[in-house]
Amino acid sequence: MATANIGFEEKLWSMADKLRGSMDAAEYKNVVLGLLFLKYVSDAFEEKYEALKNEPYADPEDRDEYVAENIFWVPKEARWSRIKDNAKKPDIGQIIDNAMIAIEKENPSLKGVLPKDYARPALDKTRLGEVIDLFSFKVGDEESRSKDVLGRVYEYFLSKFASAEGKNGGEFYTPNSVVRLLVEMIQPFKGRVYDPCCGSGGMFVQSEKFVEEHQGRIGDIAVYGQESNPTTWKLCKMNLAIRGIDGNLGEHHADTFHNDLHKNLKADYILANPPFNISDWGGERLTEDARWTYGVPPVGNANYAWIQHIVNKLAPSGVAGFVLANGSMSTSTTAEFEIRSKLVNADLVDCIVTLPGQLFYSTQIPVCLWFIAKNKAPKGLRDRRGEILFIDARKMGHMVDRTHRELSTEDIRKIADTYHAWWGQMDAGQYEDVKGFCKAAKLAEVQEHEYILTPGRYVGIEDVEEDGEPFEDKMARLTSELAEQFAKSRQLEDEIRKRLGGIGFEF
Repeated sequence: MATANIGFEEKLWSMADKLRGSMDAAEYKNVVLGLLFLKYVSDAFEEKYEALKNEPYADPEDRDEYVAENIFWVPKEARWSRIKDNAKKPDIGQIIDNAMIAIEKENPSLKGVLPKDYARPALDKTRLGEVIDLFSFKVGDEESRSKDVLGRVYEYFLSKFASAEGKNGGEFYTPNSVVRLLVEMIQPFKGRVYDPCCGSGGMFVQSEKFVEEHQGRIGDIAVYGQESNPTTWKLCKMNLAIRGIDGNLGEHHADTFHNDLHKNLKADYILANPPFNISDWGGERLTEDARWTYGVPPVGNANYAWIQHIVNKLAPSGVAGFVLANGSMSTSTTAEFEIRSKLVNADLVDCIVTLPGQLFYSTQIPVCLWFIAKNKAPKGLRDRRGEILFIDARKMGHMVDRTHRELSTEDIRKIADTYHAWWGQMDAGQYEDVKGFCKAAKLAEVQEHEYILTPGRYVGIEDVEEDGEPFEDKMARLTSELAEQFAKSRQLEDEIRKRLGGIGFEF
């Protein structure tokens, strides 16, 4: 879903944002997304409730009827009809808190997940009532579920909150086009999918969508994640619940480095967008960690700790795709250089993609994608041992507003097809190096370049098409244009001197 071409989500956001008033975006995010979740579970419940009312011998208040169909049981005091009827009352905050408590009590998988601070005095109850009225459209009935109405609204709101929160927004949201690119490239068809810093769960949602779009079975992938921020962990639990994704996010939020909740997991696919360049990750307490197979990562930067954690979690034929800051490709600090050279020599690095700037809400710095493969000669595909594919995608994407860029579906397909053609996938076409865009380099070449993994080093500069104008003519034209520019520049200089002189500033 490209955020540039949607309708009602945008209208809904602009209306909801008006109601925010002076409330901080981070705080408002939980108010709004919690309400949307409540609305969703209530819609799904009420639709089933009405169906049971019309069935002979069926009891619409029989909890088992709902559990059997994977529908959350919603007690009377938590149903949206009651919330809506009380939207204008001063105690609406308390009514919502009680509804959230009641839903958690009845559905153990939601224990400790839903926001329960709507009664706090700082929350404007008139505005809260207006948001409830705004959300009184269907999101959880069958038709809306088939169109993924709430999923789209939830995802759109997450992206808008990420944008509103700026730097902090990156903690819970990876832009949709970046997630789609990662998923399309590693193709998680079947097996265990893991994200060690899962934010609000975008990687899992996109993996499920990928399986659906390729006529696979949703039950074929199992989702494992971990998230250290308690609020974001709850957002992720809600995001997965909305889509009926049964994910193992651990019993609580936790720091992946210091409290790995999936110690024995070996994943078939790993997708991640770790926080860039974190310096306070507690590395000094982990110098003896078993995960550091290729060297101890520096205490001042967690990038290479993330890389090794990911390598450590991969199954024997596992593939990982993750986002890192560009510095990770060429850093020459002793520890990082040693780890990178060992990863290259162990033939684990499969592909590196450099992306354009302005894709992220949290940072303007350009980023890259790393792909790690434990088995570079799988059955049915080309033996690509001793090679690394470099893709330079810095010129791709289009601006969707003044500050944000997005990769189009065509951009994503071009990058993913290049990767898969190099793998030897029949339907991706024949792979060939393209100057300025992609190059399959031998390990010896990477070693010659002192293990620097920046694609620009390998892909070269694209050939510029000749325009057919003879050299002498072109030089004559360009020098005459330049002479004109110089003359204009002198005129402007004289004008500026004159004006400054007129107000007593001669020079």
